[in-house]
Amino acid sequence: MKKNLSFLLILTFFSFSQVIQAQQKPNIIIIYADDLGYGDVSAYGATKIKTPNIDKLAAQGLRFTNAYATSATCTPSRFSMLTGKYAWRKQGTGIAPGDAALLIPTDITTMPGMLQKAGYKTGVVGKWHLGLGPQGGPDWNGNITPGPLEIGFNYCFMLPATGDRVPCVYMENRRIVDLDPADPIMVSYKDKIGTEPTGKENPELLKMKPSHGHDNTIVNGVSRIGYMIGGKKARWIDEEMADVITNRAINFIDKNKNAPFFLYFSTHDIHVPRMPHSRFVGKSGMGPRGDAILQLDWTVGEVINALDKMKLADNTMVVFSSDNGPVIDDGYHDDAVNKLGSHTPAGEMRGGKYSAFEAGTRVPFLVRWPGKIKPGVSSALISQVDLFASFASLTGQKLGAQDAPDSFNVVNAILGKSKTGRKYIVEQALNNTLSLVQDNWKYIEPSNGPKVNRATNTELGNNAEPQLYNLKDDLGETKNVAKANSKLLQQMQTTLKTIKGKGQSRNL
Repeated sequence: MKKNLSFLLILTFFSFSQVIQAQQKPNIIIIYADDLGYGDVSAYGATKIKTPNIDKLAAQGLRFTNAYATSATCTPSRFSMLTGKYAWRKQGTGIAPGDAALLIPTDITTMPGMLQKAGYKTGVVGKWHLGLGPQGGPDWNGNITPGPLEIGFNYCFMLPATGDRVPCVYMENRRIVDLDPADPIMVSYKDKIGTEPTGKENPELLKMKPSHGHDNTIVNGVSRIGYMIGGKKARWIDEEMADVITNRAINFIDKNKNAPFFLYFSTHDIHVPRMPHSRFVGKSGMGPRGDAILQLDWTVGEVINALDKMKLADNTMVVFSSDNGPVIDDGYHDDAVNKLGSHTPAGEMRGGKYSAFEAGTRVPFLVRWPGKIKPGVSSALISQVDLFASFASLTGQKLGAQDAPDSFNVVNAILGKSKTGRKYIVEQALNNTLSLVQDNWKYIEPSNGPKVNRATNTELGNNAEPQLYNLKDDLGETKNVAKANSKLLQQMQTTLKTIKGKGQSRNL
């Protein structure tokens, strides 16, 4: 009897010790907005629209003014953040079509995989857009693999690509949600398949018309990129998307609240098609784009409120950022241009989504961890690619020599313990034009691409001549001072060349 009692006491103590140890590691949530500009939220100076929940996050945590996505477009930014590797180092990591194969190799250590080894339950909810399945694309009607579960996530509920690309269905773990086997899905990004109406052939069926492209298969009154047949029961309703994925994110938190968890919550707002819930329609005065910003703010508030209700806030680090800069007209006539008014989505910066100029990659970046991070503002230079190495340090994980080759440990900057972050930033534009930011100077390498994206009316920053800007005095990048600073220009060219040539930068 005494032996049994002793065994039970030891077992209870061991279990209790495991719980205490788990609680010492913070939960980590990344709320990743889509196409949100530096000037799109009131915490960063917007006056024509109010984002109280995002502002609350900023007021209770650190607001970074020199934080960057790695790319001015979505797929490469997401690839870099999850792998700790610049996407431009790997071919095929541009904006992925909806039927792309999985872009992240299954034989490398990823950020969620690293956190799994640290004892975390890992989940991704929302937009994926990193490809699925083997070469040739996924089998939408069977087990979809490889995917998030093969690269370090325990759970996923997501849009396979984006809201403007087929297939317009949700995927949970390895299966399409609510798919009727008698109505299989087929997808094509080359030729039209089936007889379903398209935006090009049947514009009278649309509730939002395309401005450029986006005129293929119509789903929920909106024409998309690509052709799709089947899966009628499984198709999403755009206006309900924010509610659906927010509920799934909160369910993941609730299910895993007794152990450390990592949630990558990749919202769809404010990407096109902007189709917010009726609760937000007309509330911003800026059309669907502004209404979608309000919906994004609501989403943030729901997550924060859930943490409070579950008494998890004090042991949860919340990171809020965006995958790239803003774009106004990105393929649909949704009044975004006409109703923009005096709102400046890029703040004082030049360019936007797709661009080599600052507005392409300098994005909002907020970090809250009550009791651990002192509220304030930080000018530390950080990149989203650094989250990998920083989370490894935070959770006591040692990176291998080949892991996260471009991720720097800036955990002290993230926690507000240091006013400095990394030494330089590498930015990637749409056509793989690279830029280097160092000591308030910005170098954009020469490129022969178009100067303006005519479809979106965005300055791309391409120039056959090298560009050099003093961001401290000229944040709008209006004066190219390359000729007057030849020595500095040469130094920055050499640094960028070294980073490109070495295959990694973490150990330079």
